[in-house]
Amino acid sequence: MITREHIFNAPKADLHLHLDGSLRLETLVELARERGVELPSYSPEGLREWVFKKTYADLPDYLRGFAHTCAVLRDTEAVERVACELGEDCIAENTRYAEVRFAPQLLVENGADAAGMLCAAARGLERAARAHNATAAVRTGADMPFAFGVICCAMRSFGPGMGAYYGHLSRSLAGLKPSRVYAAASLVAVEAALEARDRHGAPVVGFDLAGEEAGFRAGHHAEAFQRAHAGFLRKTVHAGEAYGPESIYEAVTACLAERVGHGTSLLSPGHVRDASIADPALYVRRLAEYIAARRVTVEVCPTSNLQTMPSLRGDLRNHPLREMLARHISVAVGTDNTLVSRTTLTDEVFLAARACGLDAEATARLMLGAFKAAFFPGSHVEKRAFTALAAERVGRALGIGGRV
Repeated sequence: MITREHIFNAPKADLHLHLDGSLRLETLVELARERGVELPSYSPEGLREWVFKKTYADLPDYLRGFAHTCAVLRDTEAVERVACELGEDCIAENTRYAEVRFAPQLLVENGADAAGMLCAAARGLERAARAHNATAAVRTGADMPFAFGVICCAMRSFGPGMGAYYGHLSRSLAGLKPSRVYAAASLVAVEAALEARDRHGAPVVGFDLAGEEAGFRAGHHAEAFQRAHAGFLRKTVHAGEAYGPESIYEAVTACLAERVGHGTSLLSPGHVRDASIADPALYVRRLAEYIAARRVTVEVCPTSNLQTMPSLRGDLRNHPLREMLARHISVAVGTDNTLVSRTTLTDEVFLAARACGLDAEATARLMLGAFKAAFFPGSHVEKRAFTALAAERVGRALGIGGRV
């Protein structure tokens, strides 16, 4: 039987990890005091009671804590520190590859500063990686090195209160349709990602779209994703989390998404809202086949989904993950937000394996799927070698040898 200890001891990859949702509570308090940011409580215990809870009423309740975390991440020093600590936390629980994502536009005064924030996150993660990779265990081959990438998020929508840059942009483009304003901000974000990668050498590996789905279509941001595509940035989109399967379809067609964040409505005809779709069951069946055949990976975050989706009734057995695996859809289990969801990648994989009744071999395949779907910052040859090493180590930790 697979235990939590088996999964803890195995190398893991986290492809869906938000920087601004994964601070250490002690660091949040310290940064708030240093920067004069007001918090509901200045003790970790108080923050766990009032903000970062075990259960949430709904998605807006879940997202409330980001106002506090983003408020302390307004400078590159804070971003670098938090990224370094997050890298250290990943390493401590045997995560050996992580893609850390955030929207730098939420944190800056103007769009020109966004690339600097991405570079700061990369510096912090590099500090953590350098310390781990210099250990005797890694040098002798007893342990795997830690590798990472940074993903730049754009926002589907925003308001003036979501940050200084967004406030300025909202005022300066007030005459345009809101969708045009949101699209303009996404173009600034993708240029920041390309600048951080191409001018400064930061391992920015992907471009993402996050934020409220209902009423804010991914297709409005297609030009930014075409720019990312032209610049050989990999693409992932939050879709099917708070809207129907149509949102997933638009993510992979209009935005060329290679991965989908959450995707919980993928197999649900009852969530189809487009009245022009005459046969929702057929639509969903064909979409699922398309996703499976194209090897579009669904980034599933179990605890986060349980906390924000009342329809799951607090039980992961009600999640479509089991059916996704049965249909051989590519799945990568991630944490989403280690602070907001109060979780670790070990917890997430163990929760998924237990809820889906996976044996050791199936659990190993699930874990290895994240390595295979990674937007790895090195060459394809290097990624294959890294994934092969992970497969050998996962098999050993789970007691199945080379049968991954």
